[in-house]
Amino acid sequence: MRNLQETHLNRARASLRQALSWYGYLRKSGQLSSNPELAGLLKPELEALNSTLNKLDSNVIRIAAFGLVSRGKSAVLNALLGEKILQTGPLNGVTQWPRSVRWQPGGKVLVELIDTPGLDEIEGESRADMAREVVHQADLILFIVSGDITRTEYQALLELRRSQKPLILVFNKIDLYPDIDRGAIYQNLQQLGAGNPQAKPLLPDEIVMVAAEPAAMEVRVEWPDGRVSYEWETPPPQVDELKETILNILNREGRSLLALNALIQARDAEAAIAQKTIDLREQEAEDIIWQFTKYKALAVMLNPIAFLDILGGTVADLALIRALARLYGLPMTSYEAGKILKTILFSSGGLLLGELGSSLLLGLGKSTAAITSGDNPSNITAFAGSAIAQAGIAGYGAYSVGKAAQVYLEKGCTWGQLGASSVIQEILSQVDQNTILYRLRQELGIKY
Repeated sequence: MRNLQETHLNRARASLRQALSWYGYLRKSGQLSSNPELAGLLKPELEALNSTLNKLDSNVIRIAAFGLVSRGKSAVLNALLGEKILQTGPLNGVTQWPRSVRWQPGGKVLVELIDTPGLDEIEGESRADMAREVVHQADLILFIVSGDITRTEYQALLELRRSQKPLILVFNKIDLYPDIDRGAIYQNLQQLGAGNPQAKPLLPDEIVMVAAEPAAMEVRVEWPDGRVSYEWETPPPQVDELKETILNILNREGRSLLALNALIQARDAEAAIAQKTIDLREQEAEDIIWQFTKYKALAVMLNPIAFLDILGGTVADLALIRALARLYGLPMTSYEAGKILKTILFSSGGLLLGELGSSLLLGLGKSTAAITSGDNPSNITAFAGSAIAQAGIAGYGAYSVGKAAQVYLEKGCTWGQLGASSVIQEILSQVDQNTILYRLRQELGIKY
């Protein structure tokens, strides 16, 4: 298992280094320096890729606590730390800004615990937005509740699950409930915590009951002289089960969690780079597509030989794709080669396949009309009709191929060999059913 985790970590590092080397090539080649506007737009994403790679090398696992106000997020983290470092109190919204604390459980794994503001703070939308941003940096999420899930909590839970991060549901303040009520709430949380009524109930590693800051209890004290007094005592925190669960997860799949989160961040950064590049150069791309469309239509219309129509049309489409790739400066990958071919051939009303089929049929008629036009002048009219029809199909095909290529270039940067999306799929295909990552694989709908 440890060897597999190391493999996942190494694959993630290789994927990020490949991405950075490509965009580093763009910088060295002058494509970014010659376009300051694009360089400025891409700076946050390039910095994010560098930061993500550095995080991988540091081997620090980030665990973020989320939940509504007064659910005891800070108290849970303090109990794990064994000392009261994070501020707690009876008032709502004590935690106003995300705060991180280093934790080294067992003396081996280095963890960064992140406390966040409540997701439902009144007049605290900006703080809630900031808390949601933390989830992108987290490798594991603790979602803290203190009883039955409310509608607001359920919506927040669904939003966190959409972030594609492994999650532990922590039922806090169990000391406030009788055993019967506690059991009923636990069973309800098992089902609702999955985030989908049709999903399997949560596994033992995915839901834990704790009492991070138990309420003080009145204790009867009998003195040697016969006196009786009553004092208030605060029981110790009950978080051993949560601590053990976290340690089991980190030992079993911690490095895989680290690798997966880094790849998700890299995938999002690369997708943003592609989207920004395409948006900025939209008009230039449109001009190139129309230029190739007109040239291809004209060439097909004037050419009398069917074979050259097919060959020249294919070459023109490939040249169009290369021209768009050079314009965008995006990597040409082997992104699902079979599917790309199908996209180019079939999407947008037939694309190249429809064009080639029609070119073959009309091209033969056009060739025959051209050859016999000297013997029968009426064949000139047939040639012109065939040529115009074929030119229209060729032009439509070129425009469709150009539009399909834009989609391919935008999405393809995260696929191919060592692409972030490819390595994510590879890691999730290897997870065991007893791991917390298996739930993530189910949520993503990935089947193997």
